[in-house]
Amino acid sequence: ARRSLTSPVVSGVLCPCGSPHGSAVESGSSSGGSGGGNAGSCGRSLCEASEQDRRLRTLFQKLDVNRDGALCIHDLAVGLGRLGLQRSELDLLKIVKAGDKDLDGQLDFEEFVHYLQDHEKKLRLVFKSLDKKNDGRIDAQEIVQSLRDLGVKISEQQAEKILKSMDKNGTMTIDWNEWRDYHLLHPVENIPEIILYWKHSTIFDVGENLTVPDEFTVEERQTGMWWRHLVAGGGAGAVSRTCTAPLDRLKVLMQVHASRSNNMCIVGGFTQMIREGGPRSLWRGNGINVLKIAPESAIKFMAYEQIKRFIGTDQEMLRIHERLLAGSLAGAIAQSSIYPMEVLKTRMALRKTGQYSGMLDCAKNILAKEGMAAFYKGYIPNMLGIIPYAGIDLAVYETLKNTWLQRYAVNSADPGVFVLLACGTISSTCGQLASYPLALVRTRMQAQASVEGAPEVTMRGLFKHILKTEGAFGLYRGLAPNFMKVIPAVSISYVVYENLKMTLGVDSR
Repeated sequence: ARRSLTSPVVSGVLCPCGSPHGSAVESGSSSGGSGGGNAGSCGRSLCEASEQDRRLRTLFQKLDVNRDGALCIHDLAVGLGRLGLQRSELDLLKIVKAGDKDLDGQLDFEEFVHYLQDHEKKLRLVFKSLDKKNDGRIDAQEIVQSLRDLGVKISEQQAEKILKSMDKNGTMTIDWNEWRDYHLLHPVENIPEIILYWKHSTIFDVGENLTVPDEFTVEERQTGMWWRHLVAGGGAGAVSRTCTAPLDRLKVLMQVHASRSNNMCIVGGFTQMIREGGPRSLWRGNGINVLKIAPESAIKFMAYEQIKRFIGTDQEMLRIHERLLAGSLAGAIAQSSIYPMEVLKTRMALRKTGQYSGMLDCAKNILAKEGMAAFYKGYIPNMLGIIPYAGIDLAVYETLKNTWLQRYAVNSADPGVFVLLACGTISSTCGQLASYPLALVRTRMQAQASVEGAPEVTMRGLFKHILKTEGAFGLYRGLAPNFMKVIPAVSISYVVYENLKMTLGVDSR
């Protein structure tokens, strides 16, 4: 007989034929009434209801350590430990939360049975989605393909390692019984949790909305959770940008005005801004920077979904190179649509006290003095900057994500807050570093007409001029305040995002 991974008590809860407990049982007796018992599809007799109830109660009593008729987190930790099943406190909290219908923080017998029945249904759905050959077994190639469809690359050897943890009969395949026994008292029920836990562009806002959009699961699309994620991300971006606006304005000033002859330091820059316009001047340009989040995010998301359909892939989730292509094109469309707001943001950040009465006044002045073309100054380097930023950010983030999943993900795809923040910070920093020279040239081109009598410059001419007069270092003016804002921006946007998610009713699974 096959040796079960779990305790005999846990395995014995279910019918030996693998039929889900609590499911409707078709009568096996014919109209002639042969006197035989009900039969399962495997040919074995199905468990009688009373026998199954006895097994469930036996398991419940084994787990009910303090004998109070209900399972709390402590009971589950001790009880499952005695049965040879080690679970983290977070996993146990998820089990209780999933089954706790009366919200008293524990599971009574009925809630426990309902949780097992509901959980097994979900496990069977996941098993069927992984069983691409429809032969009732999952092999290493199917695991590799399923994860690859989600953008997670693992080798066949790593897939075999996953199989060995569940396979107890040495066939190097997993049948339904092995899958169910392994996962029954474990909260992780769906491989798309990798997507749920590892959202990147929706959560982190570092002031540059050039990242490739996040994927959403079928469930999130069907339940309308996707727009709640986008709203939460937009709100988080607004708070994050406002909190780091002084550093962002300092970066713009250093990009435009700093040179070998005018070496602007961070403290000197802040002092100069406060002396010229008071503390409120530190937030110049922030209003338009926050306002452009909503249209840019909406256009980018809609464009991304349309491009995905145009690519015409049969897979629900795009592969990495397809995501980069679709994300870059969507970013270009979004940036093209809101680019005049980018120019306004730069002009508002660089304005002197009393120069403009507000955003509309600034727009009117630019239109009257420079014409419509002024709203698209720096457009080409901005578009060119999307590919290195989005590509490197995505590549670094996916590499870090896959490394963590391969080395440290044992029972859950949840990396925890620290790992998520670290990966987001590193990938965003690398993306900005690669595209920074283009961003600097874009900002100088946007600002050029704010200097009276400034000659018309091209992207190529500006690159040559900077390299000739300031050297390669000149292409990275303002990099210090830019990097200084990354960690606080990522941290603030994450905290606000999580709180807004709860407010909007998005499940933190």
